[in-house]
Amino acid sequence: MKVRVLGCSGAIAKDCRTTSFLIDGDVLVDAGTGVGDLTLQEMRGIRDVLLTHSHLDHVAALPLMVDAIASQLDQPIRISALPGTIAALKAHIFNNVIWPDFSRIPSAQSPFITFHEIQVGQVLELRGKYIEVLPAVHTVPACGYAVSGGQGCWIFTGDTERNPAFWRRINQLEVAALVIETAFSNREQELARRSLHLSPHALAEELDCIDKGKRFPIFITHTKPAETELIMTEIQRFDQTQPFGPNVAHDIRWLRAGQEFEL
Repeated sequence: MKVRVLGCSGAIAKDCRTTSFLIDGDVLVDAGTGVGDLTLQEMRGIRDVLLTHSHLDHVAALPLMVDAIASQLDQPIRISALPGTIAALKAHIFNNVIWPDFSRIPSAQSPFITFHEIQVGQVLELRGKYIEVLPAVHTVPACGYAVSGGQGCWIFTGDTERNPAFWRRINQLEVAALVIETAFSNREQELARRSLHLSPHALAEELDCIDKGKRFPIFITHTKPAETELIMTEIQRFDQTQPFGPNVAHDIRWLRAGQEFEL
């Protein structure tokens, strides 16, 4: 199984693309601006889109991608998300005001996209991949995902603040890699708390929830471009990131667009 990082920034700037991951060429996890780096042929290969939540940085490219390949689709693109996320997409994007309602175009019987509600704890099977919907704590209905199709699980927290239920489940899984958000620096930790994101201070407390003896790479995502270096410096103060020294508690790395995971 291959996971390709299309975008992992918390906002846009030169060389900064918002959240999107492509799995085996046919499953898209979130649809931020990173989707724009795909060729038309690569977009046509996407059969399923799994969304963590409805915020713009995670869905911005979805209507544009569908429009780009609509005339070449031989079957609808399946969009799976929590009920609240689907309701937001229908009300605020695919509403024939902001964008055409592709769930009814070219007809209700043969649309370009279909919506499919999912729930936390559900496991989806998509062409040999098993994808578990994980809990998240955010300002809108939100989730994360654990994707397995090879050796261990690739896990994405989605946007979240402190999340005990998430760690209880993670400690039961064989984790190959964890992608976890840290959107704000410690100087903005109050804003992070109010907007239900993590800061390095909160991240340190969350990583303490990992069972002792478990060790896997931890990739930091969703940093604000203006604060990325500061965030990583603050993380190093509590837990040395690569290159490793002795007695390092966690293997923490900075996620970058273009990276690929082979599981």
